[in-house]
Amino acid sequence: MRWVVAALLFLATAINYADRLALSVISTDLRRAFSMTEGDYSQVVAVFLIAYAVMYAFSGYIVDRLGTRRGFAVFIFVWSCAAMLHGFAVGKWSLAACRALLGLGEPGNWPAAARAVAEWFPARLRALGIGIFNAGTMLGSAAAPPVVSFLTLNYGWRYSFYFTGAVGFLWLAAWLILYQPPHLNRWLRASEYDAMKHEVQTPAETRPVKACGLSWWEVFKTRECFTLTLARFFTDPVIYFVIFWLPEYLRKERHFDLAMVGQYASVPFVAGGIAYLLGGWLSGRLMRAGWRLPRARKFVMILGAAIMPVAILAPVAPTAALAIGAICFVTMGHAFWISNMQALPTDICRAGEIGTVMGISGMGGTVGGVLANFGTAWVVQHFTYAPIFAMAGLMHPLGVGIVCWLLPDRRFGERIGVRY
Repeated sequence: MRWVVAALLFLATAINYADRLALSVISTDLRRAFSMTEGDYSQVVAVFLIAYAVMYAFSGYIVDRLGTRRGFAVFIFVWSCAAMLHGFAVGKWSLAACRALLGLGEPGNWPAAARAVAEWFPARLRALGIGIFNAGTMLGSAAAPPVVSFLTLNYGWRYSFYFTGAVGFLWLAAWLILYQPPHLNRWLRASEYDAMKHEVQTPAETRPVKACGLSWWEVFKTRECFTLTLARFFTDPVIYFVIFWLPEYLRKERHFDLAMVGQYASVPFVAGGIAYLLGGWLSGRLMRAGWRLPRARKFVMILGAAIMPVAILAPVAPTAALAIGAICFVTMGHAFWISNMQALPTDICRAGEIGTVMGISGMGGTVGGVLANFGTAWVVQHFTYAPIFAMAGLMHPLGVGIVCWLLPDRRFGERIGVRY
């Protein structure tokens, strides 16, 4: 049943990313239909990111108080409604309103999924669990270009939004039928629960939190939360750039048409999906080999950061194939990094604060994404994509330096009274 839960989280994250990526796949067509410039498009993207950042800050707090099952259900209901409403947009501002609603719904995926992983997975497997559901970002990102371009070319762009939104409601039905924490799950045999209960959260830790002992602001001020928030402020904008601007880059700089975007824009996301699983598995494998948890997590994060500078080569690559190959290193490096970065709250925070810390740190990443989005629009309008790719290649080495500096190994588990 643990792996059924992992599959549900994987599919939810895939739907989440397919819903958000649908816009970027057909951005050129929508800009033409609504007479929008690249600046207008960046504003629509920014509306989503601002709403996303605001809700991300509180989504974990909400999920901690509703509980994993109800919290996830509320958020996917909201974002699936928003995705379908895109099909009714008639101009820039109605499109922006739909993006805002989508931004209010989608952040809940991450704290809810992290709580589910903490409820079902022992420490040695949590990075793998995080990696599995984060691999869904790459499935959704890989599936969106061919699916959305096919629906747009054959039925019109509105149907691509109707379809991606409807899939979320199918997932919601499966979630409500299948999900409960281990001690309440009717699909888990008693013998299975007896074998796993000493490795996972206790029934008391899985309950919705009425009062976690610290306010939202007090949680934010802890060294653990502040460090993760600062690191993600610098690194999350890199993957947002790939998600929202890769189709634009391929069409403007590499002269792809919509059909070619549908065929090739998914390649970096497929590579990233594989790396999510590999990165999550690797830290667990190192722990089974005798590595301490802090060292195993940081090693994989450093490994991901080390390959990110290959991004600098993408805009100067002589062929589009080589450029896409360089971008694959971006998605792979980020996958190694984030599959372990997002496991850290489950390692170093109390059960009632995991969702809150996930939400606050995700907010930091989204705020960075908002600022980077405006910067990207200005740079590509006045110069080229080269400075953007250069920055993308350098942010993860900076992020890993922040984590190693502010969270030395001795700090791991200190807050929850565990010595790793």
